[in-house]
Amino acid sequence: MRMPSIRYIGFRPPEAPLTEEPAMSTLRRVARQNQRMLMKTGSYYLVHICVAAMVAYAVTGNLWASLTLSLLEPTVQAVAFFFHEKAWSRAGSADPTPAVADAQPAAA
Repeated sequence: MRMPSIRYIGFRPPEAPLTEEPAMSTLRRVARQNQRMLMKTGSYYLVHICVAAMVAYAVTGNLWASLTLSLLEPTVQAVAFFFHEKAWSRAGSADPTPAVADAQPAAA
């Protein structure tokens, strides 16, 4: 049985070959490249579930409703957190403009 593959199609130089990479290889590569961030996301997810379960139970008084809410909302938040961290990581690696030189105290 042939593994499904991801074909990268988009802007590329005409001489560059079109590459195919098996889907699991892509997932493993992405996981390796983002291991620390994924671990941080996972720990944040567990803490968020616990807090959300306690708050939802305090508000509803219903165990099933609190468990449902505590699993749904943090799951969405964990995915959003991962992409939020990726954006901040990229923003941090950009060349910052030297704002300190522009901020000189005004003479009185």
